[in-house]
Amino acid sequence: MNITEKAAYLKGLAEGIALDPAKPETKLINALIDCVNELALYVTDLEEDVDTLEAYIEEIDEDLGDAEEYIYGPDDCDCDEWDEWDCCDCNCDCDDECDCDCDCDCDCDCEEADAE
Repeated sequence: MNITEKAAYLKGLAEGIALDPAKPETKLINALIDCVNELALYVTDLEEDVDTLEAYIEEIDEDLGDAEEYIYGPDDCDCDEWDEWDCCDCNCDCDDECDCDCDCDCDCDCEEADAE
């Protein structure tokens, strides 16, 4: 049962118990039920808007991914872009023999991919 159905159920309950319309309590209950009904309709509209916005954001995200791939090329590296700086302090290409004194076991191809 969704929120609008629950609001309609409350209204039906109030009508079913045949409250005296002249009593202040009845006026209060009817006003509260009207308020709940309006809130239920408002929440339903908001849920529809959120669903629409979520779909729109997904489309924008896909378009942005396509644009990034077009501009920067495909993402060939499986590592984080900062891994190349963390693996070796001297920023050498660790796949090649180098003269630095680093003890890194870096086999990241990020530098080569960035150079291309």
